[in-house]
Amino acid sequence: MNSSQTPLLSRTIKRIFVVTTAVALTVGRPASVEAQDAPQQPPRSVDLVIYGGTSSGIAAAVAAKRLGLSVIVIEPSDRVGGLTTGGLGQTDIGNKSAIGGIAREFYEDIATYYQSPNTWDWQRPDQYRSGGQSTTASGESAMWTFEPSAASTVYQQWIERDQIPVVYGKRLDRSAVTMTRSKPAKILAIRMETGEIYRGKMFLDATYEGDLMATAGVSFTIGREANTTYGETLNGVQTRHARSHQLYPGIDPYVSPGDPSSGLLPHIDPTGPGADGEADERIQAYCFRMCLTDHPENRIPFQKPDSYNEKWYELLLRNFEAGEKSVPWINSAMPNRKTDTNNRTGFSTDFIGQNYDYPEASYQRRQEIIDEHRRYQQGLMWTLANHPRVPANIRREVSRWGTCKDEFTDGEGWQDQLYIREARRMVSDYVMTQKNCQGEAVDDPVGLAAYTMDSHNQQRYVDDEGHVRNEGDVQVGGFPPYGISYRSIVPRRDQVSNLLVPVCLSASHIAFGSIRMEPVFMVLGQSAATAAAQAIEKGVAVQVIDYQALAQQLAADKQVLHYTGPPKSLGIDAKDLQGIVVDNSDCETTGTWVSSNSSSPRVGYDYLHDNNEQQGDCVATYTVELPKPGEYEVFLRWPPFPNRSTRTPVTITDRDGIVQQQLVNQRASKSKGVQSLGVYAFEQSAVVQISNANADGYVVADAIQFIPQSP
Repeated sequence: MNSSQTPLLSRTIKRIFVVTTAVALTVGRPASVEAQDAPQQPPRSVDLVIYGGTSSGIAAAVAAKRLGLSVIVIEPSDRVGGLTTGGLGQTDIGNKSAIGGIAREFYEDIATYYQSPNTWDWQRPDQYRSGGQSTTASGESAMWTFEPSAASTVYQQWIERDQIPVVYGKRLDRSAVTMTRSKPAKILAIRMETGEIYRGKMFLDATYEGDLMATAGVSFTIGREANTTYGETLNGVQTRHARSHQLYPGIDPYVSPGDPSSGLLPHIDPTGPGADGEADERIQAYCFRMCLTDHPENRIPFQKPDSYNEKWYELLLRNFEAGEKSVPWINSAMPNRKTDTNNRTGFSTDFIGQNYDYPEASYQRRQEIIDEHRRYQQGLMWTLANHPRVPANIRREVSRWGTCKDEFTDGEGWQDQLYIREARRMVSDYVMTQKNCQGEAVDDPVGLAAYTMDSHNQQRYVDDEGHVRNEGDVQVGGFPPYGISYRSIVPRRDQVSNLLVPVCLSASHIAFGSIRMEPVFMVLGQSAATAAAQAIEKGVAVQVIDYQALAQQLAADKQVLHYTGPPKSLGIDAKDLQGIVVDNSDCETTGTWVSSNSSSPRVGYDYLHDNNEQQGDCVATYTVELPKPGEYEVFLRWPPFPNRSTRTPVTITDRDGIVQQQLVNQRASKSKGVQSLGVYAFEQSAVVQISNANADGYVVADAIQFIPQSP
């Protein structure tokens, strides 16, 4: 490994936490979750102790068992799988060729699960249309969309198949961990609140919060670094960048409009926003990834929560009155007429700014935050379905849906797994940054990330004009899969020698926004367990294992460490096209566009699509400075596919300011993804817009081409 790549972290991190670790164990508080141990007594001393039965923890356990290690998984809740079984059924990854090993086995087993007719209770397999992700119908051996119960079934099959001991309902006593006094220290044992002690040669923190990592004294940070910390451009406060998921302009922030003395509406930060690019301690908003259905026999209608507070939704109502016309959710289709429902538009399922103290909060306070988020989201759904100030068409659409009788049955369709988009992040000898996402390679990859740098909003504030705005949304893609450094999943060399951290890994806020996907956490869990096995075999610290031996073992186990798929040159290079070409990476967008590179021919790395929303709020604006005034033939370029819209609205503004609209059939394969929009006269600049108003399928925004005409 190249030590010259190690940043000077101690002088650049805004906020580093180091917890002093006691040597003696102390008595913890009783756990609030009843233990659900297997009938036989689980082992208390193993090779690898995994704290956290998330998707990463289960993948790590499978890998460890295959490598001959004894292992135990300790899960604080009563359910394994984390978000993968907690509602996130539309897999976020981007380029799926980046996913191999045990992670890909999971999605292949999902495909096998749905091959059984017995799994289709509420619709036939041929009636299911994927929400944009690959399925077996397209020849893919894996399936990337699934019900929470399907994911739970696959994981339970793995646990039984590999005889993985799992202890449920046991929470770490965060007051102490038994460690050596050496430097680096070594964890000897961890204790649960209920008194159980688990000893191991190696430990793995697979939680979303990083509790074991923090309790063991490992350096970590919370919040956003300044752009100057790691030479980034997309970190820190982002008021100028926050264009998507934005409130309509001009909304009054006060309880009594126009009267500051009446106070701000709930959940508006009076201290915001801060200077662009500067660090703060705010974190991405959390939400529940709801699993909804419109099947009458399986649907539980949205109910008004007992503690409903209408003021919480006043901004939602004002946003509709200011011009919002669409349902504020991404309602992606899952099998059996169910959905994975996520945040969309300026006021949606994200409970913005209400999670700041979650990463370090007590267990009791964390549960209060989870309950507050559920109460907020239940109230939001009832408001959208019933409130008279919500447009009638929105009420009709939302009222068709409800939670599922056969998912999360203890909570009447509402889960306990909150979408923890980020919490603590380790600060190790290598910090993954925006530079890695955009091409700076690491020399010790243990997996690939492939998703857009994605941050949800982090605050609501009052702007200089006295209106309420959202801040923190960043969505920047257009890059191929990239390697994640082994050094980013182990602590600093001088801290802890037998701990691996595949979830709360060492990454800047904006890089973590790209890495933080469930398949990647599975990949890193497998790689971490493999490293633990080699450290045990050689009797060395995890920081000094032989990386080449690790990479060889991972490759043998079908882990993907290097991207070998289509390089940029196999996407059409704009420089190879005639005239002037504006790619989607240079267009301005409003609404929620999704980056993809799964179809061809495309220009550049990727293209954008509207996720088949058909609401009219997705607009891509291409503005080009032309070398001289005159006539230009304008071409629309995109990768055609059978799920595309046949009436995509495209508008062209000519020299005289006349706006002309055409409806383009993006589904037609005979076009080969190129269609002339006609010849237009322009001055020095030209503007072309693509929208999804009244579309009847996926709208794609890729590239616009301007070819000058002879005088």
